[in-house]
Amino acid sequence: MKSSVFGPRIATILLTIAGVLGAPVAAQANDGNVAIVRKAFDDWAAGTGGPYALLADDAVWTITGNSLASRTYSSREAFMSEVIRPFNARMSTGLRPTIRSLYRDGDTVIVFFDASGTARDGKTYANTYAWFLELRDGRIVQASAFFDSIAFNDLWTRVHPVQ
Repeated sequence: MKSSVFGPRIATILLTIAGVLGAPVAAQANDGNVAIVRKAFDDWAAGTGGPYALLADDAVWTITGNSLASRTYSSREAFMSEVIRPFNARMSTGLRPTIRSLYRDGDTVIVFFDASGTARDGKTYANTYAWFLELRDGRIVQASAFFDSIAFNDLWTRVHPVQ
């Protein structure tokens, strides 16, 4: 089945699961991992940093679904060089996130957010994401990312990265 058909439904299911697994962040304001992730997203929104700085060198990042980037990346450098840098090279203004909600389950922080920016061809890229981030000692060691693969694939094939 294509994720394009189930994209919004998957996000709803994931958030329902997250609600069962962990209480909303408001009930856990003192949680260290939540504070770390929230700060990284605040920095990203302000254009002064972001969550990728939290990646451990041996972090495993899995993009689920059927996008052109869907697979498991076995290190920070693999993920950054094969996805993030080529993605950013397709953008004239970087993505800026808006968090819808944060949840915690043990060492995992679940972030449900929207992000948008302008591609090099002048068109807006917008997507909705659910990231499951497992942290140890303040670093992301494992992540699973869910997003609309149609929007991603459109950008990935339409806009060529600046070298």
